Amino acid sequence: MTTRIPVTIEGNLTGDPEHGASDAGNEYSRFTVAVNDRRLNETTGHWEDAGTVYHRVVTFNQQSRNIAGSLRKGDSVLVAGDLRFGTYTDKETGQTRETRDIVADNVGASLKYARVHVERAPKASGPVAHAPGPEAAPVVETGAGIAR
Repeated sequence: MTTRIPVTIEGNLTGDPEHGASDAGNEYSRFTVAVNDRRLNETTGHWEDAGTVYHRVVTFNQQSRNIAGSLRKGDSVLVAGDLRFGTYTDKETGQTRETRDIVADNVGASLKYARVHVERAPKASGPVAHAPGPEAAPVVETGAGIAR
């Protein structure tokens, strides 16, 4: 059983997102978010950087395509997802290493210091994606009343 640790972070991309596909054909994007901690120095009264924490983030499928086409290095983002831990063997040393990634459910551009233009991606592919929706007919008064 895996432990699910939900997290939400706000930070800046340290590089352009990497977009690709696994051997099984699943699309993914990977990127790193730098989260800066700022604190008020009570002695000077000025805000100071108190350190930076870097988080690796991975997304899949349609969201990975949207991220690769939209976000760039330096963009401020909000990420909500699950923190996952893993291990791997270092090929050079043979030592077991640990990883910590956020598997993102949602990634969005922060609007704190920027503006964005939203372009909706179709949820389906093919002709159905561009089919018109149902049309509503106007309500016709029948003149029928409610008898009590």
